[in-house]
Amino acid sequence: MDQNRQYSVLVDEYIDAFPTDVQLKLQMLRQIIRDAAPLAEEKISYKMPTYAQHGNLVHFAAYTKHIGFYPAPSGILAFKEQLSRYKGAKGSVQFPLDEPLPENLIREIVEFRVKENVGKSQR
Repeated sequence: MDQNRQYSVLVDEYIDAFPTDVQLKLQMLRQIIRDAAPLAEEKISYKMPTYAQHGNLVHFAAYTKHIGFYPAPSGILAFKEQLSRYKGAKGSVQFPLDEPLPENLIREIVEFRVKENVGKSQR
């Protein structure tokens, strides 16, 4: 099995460990990321699904009451106003499980991170 497929299986296993309603949100988040960063490598890093293209782009993890989304401090800062309604920290934001995922915002953040990483790699 090639490494990309192996990582994909590990992400499947990560998602499958959660209740069905959480799995659906995680699958949706995964698809948003894949669509916004089609060249990104999917892997497990820091014990959570991670997407990398010229370095790590974003990570996510499920918890009891929220999904943690980790787009690095730059991703949080660039979307500070749009993320202000969510709990978060320097490099993370919490999307409550009892609310819909902000799909367009997540897509924009991932696209921002791709541009940022590609730009850094070209310098």
